[in-house]
Amino acid sequence: MRLIMMGTGPFAVPMFNAILEGGHQVPIVVTRPTRPVQGRKQPPSNPMRMAAEAAGIQVWDPSSINTPEAIKQLQSYMADLMVVCDYGQILSPEALAATRLGGINLHGSLLPKYRGAAPVQWAVINGDPITGITVIHMTPKLDGGPSLVQIETQIEVEETAETLESRLAALGAPAVLQAIAMLEDWDGESSIGEIQNPEEITKAPRLTKRHGKIDWTRNAEDIVNHHRGVQPWPGTFTVWDRGKQPQRLIITELAIYEKMQAGDAGEVVIAEQDILVVACDSGNIQLLELQPAGKRVMTAEEFLRGYQLRPGIHLQ
Repeated sequence: MRLIMMGTGPFAVPMFNAILEGGHQVPIVVTRPTRPVQGRKQPPSNPMRMAAEAAGIQVWDPSSINTPEAIKQLQSYMADLMVVCDYGQILSPEALAATRLGGINLHGSLLPKYRGAAPVQWAVINGDPITGITVIHMTPKLDGGPSLVQIETQIEVEETAETLESRLAALGAPAVLQAIAMLEDWDGESSIGEIQNPEEITKAPRLTKRHGKIDWTRNAEDIVNHHRGVQPWPGTFTVWDRGKQPQRLIITELAIYEKMQAGDAGEVVIAEQDILVVACDSGNIQLLELQPAGKRVMTAEEFLRGYQLRPGIHLQ
């Protein structure tokens, strides 16, 4: 089939490569425009742009895909289907109608669970044992179309959002090819796919920097899941209130400390040699690697040699 590929982030790249290997025609890759980020010398990377350029396929990055001009441009490619993943814009009914069969979207959850921008991260943060991918036939409602293909997978105990996302992207590539094959035989009018149950909808809003802060009033298992779910961004941090100059501590590695030490939530209960342990609502968390703001990553032993963080001090 003749396909318009729409994507920006790394989650879309395995699917794109599978489409090319499957012999489909891709006249254009549509992606978000690259905009400079304040405080950064280099613009953010665009994996789909790089993949398209490596394959010798033209890239188009309209500021809005829903303007009359953009829709006319989409129509000019005379494509059968739009294949969308990690693109960053919601397509209007008019944009979806620019191709013969509309569009499909690869999403990193078992819809209708975790509709939104961060489905992989929230599945890990919430400690879900199972997740997966869904390919939907698109409607203008965010992640709301009927499901064409779903594949489940277990979330491993120590898996981070970063490693899980990479695995789901690979899992989604053949699922997209299966959905494309379903639509090749579709008459364009009969119902197709499984309608999502509105009573099972949950949200997965985009993460912000504030989502990285540890909530010490939660239990130890929840804190570990949170840490796994916010990797690599926004990462995990806590704050040491040192009077006039609060110290932000980025936590790069942590674990549940099995030997129970009583203390209030956020209280340092052990700080000796190479062991740094903080109490939480239920259980203890051992901080294994830390990075004081503006400094390098340190082991707990290195940190305790240079910073006077002692038992009884509370982290926020």
